[in-house]
Amino acid sequence: MEVYSLTELCDWLQDIVENEMPDRYWVRAEIASMSVRGHCYMELVEKAENGILSAKVRATCWSNVYGMLSAYFAQETGQALHVGMQVLLEVSVTFHAVYGLSLNIWNIDPSYTLGGLAKQRQITIQQLTEDGVMDLQKALELPSLVRRVAVVSSADAAGYGDFCDQLQHNRFGFVFHTQLYPAVMQGDMAARSVVQSLGAIAEQAEEWDVVVIIRGGGASTDLSCFDDYNLASHCAQFLLPIVAGIGHTRDVSVVDMVVHTSVKTPTAAAEWLIERVAVQVDRVGELVLRLQRAVRGAVNGEKNRLSYYQQRLSGAVYQAVAKEKSKLVLWDKTIDLHSPERIYKMGYSLTTVNGKVLRYQADVQAGDVLKTHLQDGVVTSIVE
Repeated sequence: MEVYSLTELCDWLQDIVENEMPDRYWVRAEIASMSVRGHCYMELVEKAENGILSAKVRATCWSNVYGMLSAYFAQETGQALHVGMQVLLEVSVTFHAVYGLSLNIWNIDPSYTLGGLAKQRQITIQQLTEDGVMDLQKALELPSLVRRVAVVSSADAAGYGDFCDQLQHNRFGFVFHTQLYPAVMQGDMAARSVVQSLGAIAEQAEEWDVVVIIRGGGASTDLSCFDDYNLASHCAQFLLPIVAGIGHTRDVSVVDMVVHTSVKTPTAAAEWLIERVAVQVDRVGELVLRLQRAVRGAVNGEKNRLSYYQQRLSGAVYQAVAKEKSKLVLWDKTIDLHSPERIYKMGYSLTTVNGKVLRYQADVQAGDVLKTHLQDGVVTSIVE
């Protein structure tokens, strides 16, 4: 039995690789890990349909190649190379006695990644549609005045500063209350980070009118996180309206498609909020004018009605007074007709005895003093 040292065996393997695989080969793989320290070090993997790892190998893209490839890839795809991305790479195979089998990366085909991303994007959109959540945000009603704004962004992003500056120095002098819920806005951790911030906002939902997700100021090439199914699903089903100002003009992300309102930049998101309040203020002003006109009309109507009733009341009072005057005149005439003075003038007299009117002869006795009232005086007599 022939025995080899480990070094001898590795040297033999190295010779085989160099002699049998001298060319460059195009390889499909997924980037499982990635580290850039001048040179770019990757771990490439392939997974079966059930997600089980079926192959794994180290790969290196030397700095003089990586600078050109990464710039070219970003220009063509609008994204930076990152973990989880499916790539088609041109590689050469090497074997080292200490470091083992590895690949050297010489070229990349952006169209393969674009096709994979497009396919995954369509799968995400289809799944959201089947879930019945694509239009849930669109059905949410914004408050009449949107003044309390929860912001999901990176604290040091230039876009966040632009957003706050635009709100604070708006031309109308509107006052907005904002609070930052910080999140990673690019890279493979971004989707999970934004979902966590949305969860924190949901716990204080009664304090906010709207949520704004903004991203300006970072690398414009890394937007794939906003096509993530989990993030898009959370946004679509969020209980508050979401405004997205992710800061890109080339494409529309899945998050842009499911949120209540999507604008291109953080500044545009701030301007949208300002215009929203301005429109509502104008409506309130118009309602105030309409209310004033309605009140004036109602007051004038009541004045006219009061004047009408005053006229009717005056006429009624006049008629009532005239009627009562006529009654008084009639009573005066009646009194005059039945007054003692008139009776006296007609030749009649009135006789009293002991202060009582004398009607019958039997009512007097001898010695009673009688007083007879005439028109011009009283005659006293004694009964015998």
